[in-house]
Amino acid sequence: MLLDAELAQQIIDKTQGILDANINVMDTRGVIIASGDRSRLGQLHDGAVLALKRQQQVVITVDDQKTLQGVKPGINALLKCHAETVGVLGVTGDPARIRQYVALVKMAAEMLVEQAAFMDRLQWDKRHKEGFILAWIQRELSEEQLQSWAVRLGINIHEPRVAVLIELGKASPMSNLSDMQQVIELLEFPSRDNLVAMVSTRQLVVLKPCSAPRGGQPWGERESQRIDVLMERLEDRGIGQVKVALGQFFPDPALLPLSFESACQVMQTGKLQNPESSKYLFDELRLPVLLAPLADKWQGAQLKKAIEALRKQDTSGKLLKTLHALYLHQGSLTQCAQALHVHRNTLRYRLNRIHDITGISPHHFTGLVELYLGIQLQVSGGEG
Repeated sequence: MLLDAELAQQIIDKTQGILDANINVMDTRGVIIASGDRSRLGQLHDGAVLALKRQQQVVITVDDQKTLQGVKPGINALLKCHAETVGVLGVTGDPARIRQYVALVKMAAEMLVEQAAFMDRLQWDKRHKEGFILAWIQRELSEEQLQSWAVRLGINIHEPRVAVLIELGKASPMSNLSDMQQVIELLEFPSRDNLVAMVSTRQLVVLKPCSAPRGGQPWGERESQRIDVLMERLEDRGIGQVKVALGQFFPDPALLPLSFESACQVMQTGKLQNPESSKYLFDELRLPVLLAPLADKWQGAQLKKAIEALRKQDTSGKLLKTLHALYLHQGSLTQCAQALHVHRNTLRYRLNRIHDITGISPHHFTGLVELYLGIQLQVSGGEG
């Protein structure tokens, strides 16, 4: 534990009122880093140096003042944290008069030091846990490193989890940081064994424990309800414009990075297809999410090529509308014609026209599927 000037000044501020005397705090070199007398800051205190050398309390008398540098009559007591000397507490005054108060001041000071050490430890754990979570889901750790860090941080990496991505609305960095802290607080307290880490200033990932479904309720439905509860609680705190994406659950904990990847893709696809919504679920966006990786590959370009040609030729939009109706009625020509209020011959003409333009026949199941995939890829790529 390093005793810095800020913590030392806190000790002065909180203990000065215990007795009517000046208090100094020295670091492990014996330099005054905090004092009720600001003029003494930065001076070497021989009484503190002597206490550090002897590793015991040192009393300074009027006679000692003549031979020691930077001292006044008083008592210098070692400050300890977990049996380690972190500095020296100096109380100025007649040793006989102040002796009974020094132990009380020392105890109060050490309580502050231990509290600060505890908070430092919590912050250390939080920073390292967050770094571990990000490295874990981004596949930056070897199996050996993963196991080692998990043990050190007390994280069970063998527990099945599902990734949830939370994104705050665009606001000032300070506002987002404050909102983010409140979101993290809701996710972590009371303890739900959630693992939470900030992905960016606007996004955080939650790795939620995900047990087998009970009572026949699908896991996705259960998690969707929990997301609704979270968003209600956020609204109660005045935090709006929050978007939440639930990734795919993989029973094998080793595949947790895939759950995170799916949550990111669900968020991206959901915002493209339904920007007004605030909750996106893998189960509801399954096909466009699974197709999304193809969008920038040559296979995706081939699938989209037919739809792009159709859009150029279909100036009235009737052909694309016909395709959508055919998908909606699962390829039934009769139901499709009825829904469009056209004769079956008109419907056949439109489908033949689609075939002529794209080179793909919607009369055949495989052709209909290929055209459908092309449309989905355009939608997932923001072209729909």
